[in-house]
Amino acid sequence: MESQRFKRNEQARGLKPADLVLKNCRLVDVFCGRLMEADIAVSGDTIAGVGEYSGEVEIDCGGSIVSPGFMEGHIHIESSMLSPRQFVDTVLPHGTTTVICDPHEIANVAGVQGVKYLLEESEGLACSIFVMAPSCVPATHLENSGAALYSRDLVELMRLPQVIGLAEMMNFPGVLFQDEEVVAKLDAASKLGVPVDGHAPGLGGKDLQAYIGNGVMSDHECSTAAEAQEKLSSGMYLFIREGSTARNLTALLPVVTEKNSHRCLLVTDDCHPDELLNEGHLDRILRKAVRQGLDPLTAIQMVTINVASYFGLAGRGAIAPGYRADLVLFDDLKDIRVKKVFAGGRELASGAGEKSAISDGVAGRYPEVFDSVNVKTEDLSFAIPAQGRVARVIRVKKDELITDAVELEMTVVDGMAVADPGRDIVKLAVVERHHATGNAGLGFVQGLGLQRGALASTVGHDSHNITVVGTSDSDMEFVVKTIIEQGGGLAAVCDGEVRASLVLDVAGLMSTATPELLAENFSRLLGAASDLGVGVDDPYMLMSFMALPVIPHLKMTDLGLVDVDRFSLVDLWV
Repeated sequence: MESQRFKRNEQARGLKPADLVLKNCRLVDVFCGRLMEADIAVSGDTIAGVGEYSGEVEIDCGGSIVSPGFMEGHIHIESSMLSPRQFVDTVLPHGTTTVICDPHEIANVAGVQGVKYLLEESEGLACSIFVMAPSCVPATHLENSGAALYSRDLVELMRLPQVIGLAEMMNFPGVLFQDEEVVAKLDAASKLGVPVDGHAPGLGGKDLQAYIGNGVMSDHECSTAAEAQEKLSSGMYLFIREGSTARNLTALLPVVTEKNSHRCLLVTDDCHPDELLNEGHLDRILRKAVRQGLDPLTAIQMVTINVASYFGLAGRGAIAPGYRADLVLFDDLKDIRVKKVFAGGRELASGAGEKSAISDGVAGRYPEVFDSVNVKTEDLSFAIPAQGRVARVIRVKKDELITDAVELEMTVVDGMAVADPGRDIVKLAVVERHHATGNAGLGFVQGLGLQRGALASTVGHDSHNITVVGTSDSDMEFVVKTIIEQGGGLAAVCDGEVRASLVLDVAGLMSTATPELLAENFSRLLGAASDLGVGVDDPYMLMSFMALPVIPHLKMTDLGLVDVDRFSLVDLWV
C-alpha cells in the first residue's frame, strides 16, 4: 500500500490526478506579496503543488482570490464567552483556520485542569487550536485567583503537542526584578526553544531593553505609534490588536512599512460573540486595515505567514507544496468577504463550521470548570464608610484598557460615601468567588454612564472574581446573588428586578449554548445596560478589565484598590 507521501509526490509531479484541484483562481503568494494565476492541487490535507493540474475533483473558482487560511496569533477564547467548539463554529465561516490562544482566563479559575479541558474540547475540530502555556496565574500577588500555575506546571503543559510556547508575560516587574518563579518560567521556555509572548503596556527605555533581554519576543499592548516603533526597533514582534474593547489598529498602522511588516501581526486578543457573528473575526480587521490604507496583500501576510513564522508552525500560513490545505476564497482584496473555506483540504459547506455538541460527560471529568462560583453572601456588604472627602477613583476610557487615576470629592450621606450618577460616579466592587474568603474590594468608577441599577459579571481579568458596578448597595447585592444562583455569567438588575442575564456555565467564563443564542442574550444584556444609562458600547468587556492590575493606572481587585504604577495596594481615601 503506497504511503501518503508517495501518493502526494506522484500527484505533485502530475503523474496521478490530485485529490482536489482548485482551478481558475488567483492565489495570494504570501512569500512575495503578489497575486498569481495557478491551479492549487490538494492531496489529502496537504497542498501537493501549485501550477497546472488535474484532479479527481475539480472546482472552478471563477476567478476568485484564494488566500491561505487566516491565523489568529493572540486571543483568549474564553473572552468570546463561547466554548472552544462553539468558537470554532463562529470563526470558521470568516476564514479563520488556525488559532493560537492563551487560556489564562480558565487557568485562573481552574488551573491545569482548566487548560486540559480546553485542549480536550479543541481536539478534532476543523479549525486548528494551539495553546500558549499561561505564564501569570495569578497575574500578580495583588489578588486572589482560583488557582496558581508554577514553573513545574508550565513545563508539564509545554510538553503537550498542542502547547507551543509561553503566553504573555504580564508580570514585567517580576521580570525586571528577577522574581525567582518568573525567571524559572522564562528559563523553561528557553530550554524548550519555544516563543515567549510579552505584555508590557507603556514599558520603554532601559527597562524595555531588560525585559526583551530576558527572552520576551512580542507585545500586543502598544497604544501609541512611538511605543510600537520602539518595541519593533528593539527586536519585538508587534501584535496590532483590534478587539471588542481595545482597538489599537488606527493608532499603530502608521508604524507598519514595507520593510518591517514581516514583524507585524493582526490579532484580536478579546472579542465578544455578537461582534464575531455580526461583523466577523480576522476578516473584519483585514477590511478595516485596508480601508485605512494598508496594502491588502501585506495585511493578509500579517494574518498568515507572519503568524506561522513567529510561532514556528512549519507548513502553515502559505499556499505552497507541503503546506496544510487551509484555504479561503473571496472576490475583492479591498473588501474581503469570505465565500468558501477549506480546512485541511476539506470544504466547509457554505463556509460554515460543523455543529458539535459538548462531549458527553465533560462536566464530570472537569468539576473545577463547571462548578466555579463559591461565595458566601451572609456578610456581603457594599457600604463604604467615608474616611475623608476625596477618594481615588478609576476613570475608564472608551476603547482603552488603560484607566486614569483621578482624585474626586465624594458624595457622603449619613457618613457613607455613595454613588453620584449625576457626576457619572458609581460604586465598584470586586468580590472573591473561588474560595469563599469573603474578600471584597470596594471603590468608585467614573465614565460608564450608569444612572440606575447594577451590573455584574464573573468575567474579570485575570482572576475572574465577580466585578460589580452599581448606583445602590441593594441592587449591587441583588445582582451578585443573581450571578451566584445562575452559576456564573453576567446580569443587569434595577430595583430588585433582573432586567437581563446570561449564564456562563463553563468556569463562569464560557457558555455551552449555541453562538446564535449566546449572541442574542448578550445583545439583550447590552440593551438592558443601555436602558440603565450606560454610555459605552460594551460595559461588560470594560468592566472585565477594571480588575486587571497589570495595565495602568488604577484598578480594583478583591484585596482593594491597586496603583499599577507603584504595583501595590493603595488606600481608597487620599
